[in-house]
Amino acid sequence: MKLKTLLAVSLSAAPMLTWAHNIELGQPVPSVTVASHGEVVLNGDDVSYAQWASENMTGKVRVIQAIAGRKSAKKMNAPLMAAITAAKFSPDHYQTTTIINQDDAMWGTGSFVKSSAEDSKQEFSWSSIVVDEDGNVAKAWQLEEESSAIIVQDKQGTVLFAKEGALSEQDIADVLAKIKASL
Repeated sequence: MKLKTLLAVSLSAAPMLTWAHNIELGQPVPSVTVASHGEVVLNGDDVSYAQWASENMTGKVRVIQAIAGRKSAKKMNAPLMAAITAAKFSPDHYQTTTIINQDDAMWGTGSFVKSSAEDSKQEFSWSSIVVDEDGNVAKAWQLEEESSAIIVQDKQGTVLFAKEGALSEQDIADVLAKIKASL
């Protein structure tokens, strides 16, 4: 009887012992496509959307910010985004890709999330911004809800850094160093 109880408790705790995401260092991110809505595209003042796929994130060193469609998730790693902006990396060799999980937004705020993404694209036209209406990326990468994930990739799409939640000052320094070393 004791063995059965111990086994049941151990199995129920097993999910807590695993990593929250399935992104592996030294590998590309798991393959995923976002067809609804997709990548925000500017044509003059007009905004449209195009299908986006993770396989297309090669050719530049990249920081991927995968966030829930919530202000709290956006603020979580704002210090890193500010540091990247201040570093003024060459857009010929570096790009930030922000993937917003609209499926993980407060009820009734989906249209605000989409509008905010469009405004951000107009302000930071060199950035890649993806609005993931159905949360495909979060599901494929097994990301935490209501959070932010930061992933650094080299030009070949190999993951050099991955962490969910707010980054520490040391994490930010590590991300910036990995970007500079890969440029």
